[in-house]
Amino acid sequence: MSLNILVKIRTFETGIFRKAVSAHKSEWINLSRCLSTTMSRTMLKDSPNAALDKTLLNKYMELPQPDNKVQAKYIWIDGTGEGLRSKTRTLDFVPKHPSDLPVWTYDGSSTYQAEGGNSDIFLQPVAIYRDPFRKGNNRLVLCETFNPDKTPTKSNKRFSCNKAMDTVASSEPWFGIEQEYTFLDFDNRPLGWPKNGFPGPQGPYYCGVGADKVIGRDIVEAHYRACLYAGVNISGTNAEVMPSQWEFQVGPCLGIKGGDDLWIARFILHRIAEEYGVITTLDPKPVDGAWNGAGAHTNFSTKAMRVENGITEIEKAIEKLRKRHVKHIQAYDPNEGKDNERRLTGKCETSSIHDFSAAVASRNVSIRIPRGVAEEKKGYLEDRRPSSNCDPYSVCDALVRTCILNE
Repeated sequence: MSLNILVKIRTFETGIFRKAVSAHKSEWINLSRCLSTTMSRTMLKDSPNAALDKTLLNKYMELPQPDNKVQAKYIWIDGTGEGLRSKTRTLDFVPKHPSDLPVWTYDGSSTYQAEGGNSDIFLQPVAIYRDPFRKGNNRLVLCETFNPDKTPTKSNKRFSCNKAMDTVASSEPWFGIEQEYTFLDFDNRPLGWPKNGFPGPQGPYYCGVGADKVIGRDIVEAHYRACLYAGVNISGTNAEVMPSQWEFQVGPCLGIKGGDDLWIARFILHRIAEEYGVITTLDPKPVDGAWNGAGAHTNFSTKAMRVENGITEIEKAIEKLRKRHVKHIQAYDPNEGKDNERRLTGKCETSSIHDFSAAVASRNVSIRIPRGVAEEKKGYLEDRRPSSNCDPYSVCDALVRTCILNE
């Protein structure tokens, strides 16, 4: 860095010549952008994606696409129950409904879902979204996965969930899911954290503003707009309690759409972070100690809960959930409670994984009744137990089967 730039930086930091800054505003803006780019490149120097010149892609994406050709990206959940996979095929029509799309296959031996000797797994399209990356008539296609004998794969939790939703359709179950997540650099430390230490204690970061409080907002804003474009029912976003931790909300969604929209929103988030050279983790406790973990708090209601004096139905549902606490803990993370065990300690705004609890407006319980719901005596309950890496189909399935089907 030249002596001239160093002098400008020191002048800027000390504020000695603030009038000069105002007089040469454009120069200072360019300097600030240069420094910001340099810092981000240094921070992500080990990311091959961050090193790529993204502007080169534009000249190819701007090439005219034939009117009779559509790129359909098939997306599915792999054998881990957490990972997302995708591949693209060309169609000669614009699909209007999932049934318009052909069933496809993939190599399940490479996704922890099959042996090499019998590795073809079927992809059954179940939901269609606009593609925010390729735009135009191109589509994202969410798929269920089926074994060669046409039975659902172990990671296909949607199959059971959809059956339950069909059964309880008259109860009109609504879901709103609060997806928390954390940005990491290629050292697997939260993005922007000191390499040899920790940031200041939690307090100023939640819903914060300012470069010393918020990290990764560009990715968050890009994700929000991309979800809206795709057709995901994304309802909000905010910076979370731990620095470099964020949350977005999906819902309220009727029935199976809650799980569909959350999985597509996750795919879009990972895909955008990929372009920035940033890792997005859904780990429920990415940093040990007195740092908040990450959950997928799930807001749930039925038609009966949303009408006058629906609070009585909410209270009945809570008592049913109390009796099925262990089963729900097993359903609420892909490792049957082992991941959530690190998060649900009774500290850092969580309940204990071993005990069921419920209260109005408390964030240290299993089930929270929002204060507004308690005052209006109708609305919904918030299940705070699901982990950030949960399968939303398993969560919604468990809630419906316990609270409506009385299983």
